[in-house]
Amino acid sequence: MPYFTHQGDRLFYREQGDGPPLLVLPGNTASSACHLGELSHFGQRYRTIGLDFLGTGQSARVASWPHNWWAAGASAAVTLLDHLGIERCIVMGTSGGAAAALLMALDAPGRVRAVIADSEVARFPAAALQVLLMDRNQRSEGQRAFWEQAHGDDWEQVVDADTAMLASYLPTGIDYFDGRLGKISCPVLLTASLTDSLLPAVAPQLCQMAQQIAQSQLFLVNAGNHPLMWTRPDEFRMAADAFLVACGGA
Repeated sequence: MPYFTHQGDRLFYREQGDGPPLLVLPGNTASSACHLGELSHFGQRYRTIGLDFLGTGQSARVASWPHNWWAAGASAAVTLLDHLGIERCIVMGTSGGAAAALLMALDAPGRVRAVIADSEVARFPAAALQVLLMDRNQRSEGQRAFWEQAHGDDWEQVVDADTAMLASYLPTGIDYFDGRLGKISCPVLLTASLTDSLLPAVAPQLCQMAQQIAQSQLFLVNAGNHPLMWTRPDEFRMAADAFLVACGGA
């Protein structure tokens, strides 16, 4: 099975296709198992790699997640590139994985050719975070099925660990990038649904993010939900494919 070690923990990844490397980063309570559609589609032209972050999917479980889980995920993704002998790649992330992708561009700029950041904002105010965590308590049948697909029988441990990590931000809310987006030098495509029910102030936040990133493009769809990648896959893939070609991909 494809594993590598990051800071003493065993992490899982999967690959599909050949060509320029494209790394896919899942959201907080997702895993590479949720991205088989992306691996199939983009794997037709790219060496597409899906990562299971620490504590998720088939990666090692930990009792508590790092406070800045997204930065830890970005660091693990760089270690995966080292393991695979990849110098630079395009990074595609959705939701929390998009935050990790943008943090890779900030913290390891020499390793990132371009970023596709789907369905993520720069700030999650405390009030919006509280609503998200209250929704977690309901755990609908659809959520349970999604999490079991992503992680297996112990999905509740994964969700509980993520919930505890997010709850640690309740006093202040989350500022994923600490005002540093203007330092990103690679091309970035930001995508989202204008009707995303999870993200707070999605349109103004995405516009502000695009204004800060010099080589940015913004693709918004007035339909779908969270994330755009899965709720409007045709529109997302159309925009992503065009961006990848423009960045010199296959």
